[in-house]
Amino acid sequence: MNRSIWQNWQLYALLILPVMFVAIFAYGPMYGLIIAFKKFSPVLGMWDSPWVGLKNFERFINYYGFWNIMKNTVVLSVYAIVAGFPLPILLALGLNYVKNDLFKRSVQMITYIPYFISVVVVVGMIHQFINPRTGILGQLLHFIMGESVNILLEPGSFMHIMVWSGIWQGVGFGSIIYMSVLAGISPELHEAAMIDGASKARRMWHIDLPGIMPTAIIFLILSVGGILNSGFEKILLLQNDINISASEVIDTYSYKVGLTGVIPDPSYATAIGLFKSIIGFALLYAVNRLARRFESSIW
Repeated sequence: MNRSIWQNWQLYALLILPVMFVAIFAYGPMYGLIIAFKKFSPVLGMWDSPWVGLKNFERFINYYGFWNIMKNTVVLSVYAIVAGFPLPILLALGLNYVKNDLFKRSVQMITYIPYFISVVVVVGMIHQFINPRTGILGQLLHFIMGESVNILLEPGSFMHIMVWSGIWQGVGFGSIIYMSVLAGISPELHEAAMIDGASKARRMWHIDLPGIMPTAIIFLILSVGGILNSGFEKILLLQNDINISASEVIDTYSYKVGLTGVIPDPSYATAIGLFKSIIGFALLYAVNRLARRFESSIW
């Protein structure tokens, strides 16, 4: 073991900085979770603040809006996974059979660019597009419905705006990994299938899909593990007093009670964040166990 380390010391030296980064910024702050079980006071400090046990968790579960917050969070995340998960795969499969390099690269560039637009700019674009007076979508809705409608003020439209704007932003970038996996599939399989008279659809179904399935399952597991992470920044920027019944999720509620409330309560906000992390880990563990049947689990 020591001899192996000495012979490959350059690789271990490169590993030092990433390990330090994870230890300092990922594991180091975890000691602060202790305030979730205390009534934190800045005067007394983290260690001297009084213990309250599970009262912060009970407070969140007994909160009158708890079930609405949970419903919004879960529905928004599941909607995003169901609608957005297959699209990068379909885009990658389609581009994989395009012979015209110019068209292929043009589509890739057009679909990749939105991923690099900041959330603030995307929200600004959404406001411009749906503006009832000047926006393209706003004008279209006015033409169809015969009246000016601001769909951001409609709670029922909020999730559709969130999910499909996210899909527009990430579908191209999400297809990159699938394109690389498809490029690694042996051409001999396709040649043999073509000799047997298989169509492109058959080749996709029997060669390409099985080839990318392990990667797709890993991404699905990770998506389910983060199912309670609904996209805090965009939600907060699109949220208003009218659509709040559909837009209030765990992250925005935690942010408000922890930082922007009349009396900020960091202990309560930390308990909410820890509650979310525990649920997310439980879902990740359950889905990973299920994925073992397909021999594509994370661990």
